[in-house]
Amino acid sequence: MVDTMASLRALFRSARRAPTAPRLAAGPLTSDDEVFLDAPDERLAPALVAAGRGEYGPAAKLLAGTRDAAEWEERDRYVRRLALFARSRTEWLDQWAVTAPQDPDLLPVQAQLAVDHAWDSPARAELLRPLSPLITAAARGDDRDPVPWRIALDHARGTNAGHKYFEELWEAAVRRAPHHSGCHVAALRYLATYWHGSHHECFDFADLAAQDAPPDSLVQALPARAAFTYLTDGCGPEVPRARLDAAADRAIALSARFPAADPWPAEVRNQLMYLLVRLERWEAARTQLHLIGPYVTSFPWDRLSDDPLGHFLRLRAHLLAGTEPPPEADPTPSARAAGRPRTEHGGHATADDH
Repeated sequence: MVDTMASLRALFRSARRAPTAPRLAAGPLTSDDEVFLDAPDERLAPALVAAGRGEYGPAAKLLAGTRDAAEWEERDRYVRRLALFARSRTEWLDQWAVTAPQDPDLLPVQAQLAVDHAWDSPARAELLRPLSPLITAAARGDDRDPVPWRIALDHARGTNAGHKYFEELWEAAVRRAPHHSGCHVAALRYLATYWHGSHHECFDFADLAAQDAPPDSLVQALPARAAFTYLTDGCGPEVPRARLDAAADRAIALSARFPAADPWPAEVRNQLMYLLVRLERWEAARTQLHLIGPYVTSFPWDRLSDDPLGHFLRLRAHLLAGTEPPPEADPTPSARAAGRPRTEHGGHATADDH
């Protein structure tokens, strides 16, 4: 464990310094009927509409644009969403594969879709192992692209790969994009899985990554992700309250760099709102509620309820009314152990989310 952490830390690059952005005030609150779950942004929406008609052209153009502009965070997000859409509507992806089977923008979507399908099975590891050639093909599509390496990191976690192999993948990923959020989240998930309950090591990794990243990088929210894992895991040694607050404060600073009701930081803000509620920082949670606007994301709410949007709206109602959310059934009683913030949410969250 110590050797792995030392290796990961050695791969971090020097941070680029971005100018400080002004804090933007939250706008008027969106009504319940204007709130949507996982609403696509203005670039993704036309591609999804076209895919619904069986047309792959707009999706191909969108991903080609992210690759040409080296917009790796955007590319990763769009690959995930397009793969998710293809789980129920495959005609457009099948046509794309027939027309341009070696397209470097097609291959990551195919790899992501295959990993997603295998992940849902009880035989996850067995089904994931044969997918290595598909992920390798995606990585060879464009050597600059970190997205196939993020998929490879997830694949390694799902196949219970050893830490030496994971370190090799990690080194290749951060060599292409030192501050790629998706790769860092994949590494954090691996650490949480490989050393289940060793939350201090996960926080060390997340804190160092955030310290090294530019102020406007989504990696700034990685400690908040570590806090989420700790609060929903229910095992391992206690993490001091001050460390949880510091993780929340870092994510608050990141959130403040973006406009209100912006889809780009929406997942960060939803996760942060959950964390602030767990820490009983009600006023700060209400601020994030306003900043979220209509952009509710599945994570983290789908880890807590089978009805993520309804869960969010119920919590929102309590926050706006100034009332404390009622306790819910919690399958991990140890999460309410002395010294930890009391659970407002129970349910289905695990550290091993995909």
